Amino acid sequence: MKIEKLNEDKIRITLNLEDLKEKDIDFHAFMSNSIESQEIFLDMLEEAEKEVGFVTEDYRIMIEALAMADGNFILTVTRLAPEKEKSVLKKKKVHIKRKRHTLDTKKAIYCFVSFEEFCEFCNFLNNSILKNLNDFIKCISLYSYNDSFYLVFSDITMNPNLLKVFTSSITEFARFVPNSSLFESKIKEYGNLIIKDTAINTCIKHFC
Repeated sequence: MKIEKLNEDKIRITLNLEDLKEKDIDFHAFMSNSIESQEIFLDMLEEAEKEVGFVTEDYRIMIEALAMADGNFILTVTRLAPEKEKSVLKKKKVHIKRKRHTLDTKKAIYCFVSFEEFCEFCNFLNNSILKNLNDFIKCISLYSYNDSFYLVFSDITMNPNLLKVFTSSITEFARFVPNSSLFESKIKEYGNLIIKDTAINTCIKHFC
């Protein structure tokens, strides 16, 4: 993790693939404003205070998060006007300004720990508003690699509301794989293609 002080009220935090793996971070979970993501942010702010003297106590914080094509996360942290009331041991509320990288909506890869988990997800879709997923995602392929199963989505054209439903649903069954384009090249070379282009429809037809 690299921390740079841009000015008195702004720093940049760069997380590489090893940092993401160590902190168990993926883009969708990272942007979800969950308790876990809030705790990760607070840990980073504490580290920034130690390394570059960036004090955020009693300040409002805004974080701009950007996923890069090389797999890195770039966080720009800005501290805003101090809060008038001081609170003891009060956690800061982090305001996140989302920046979407094009890969976030055009391509995505999710990892299932087993084929059974993948089938459970397909069964869930078959009974939800996402049943006709291929109407919004042109190609959905399934690969096996290192004892896991990877679902590769290409040419995603969902509207924002439906995309939110989709990402919330699939994360109940699988984890998002960062740096999707590079990882797709890896599994195409070293993994095994199980179902090409129509993975979900094929699974629903034969296994659900």
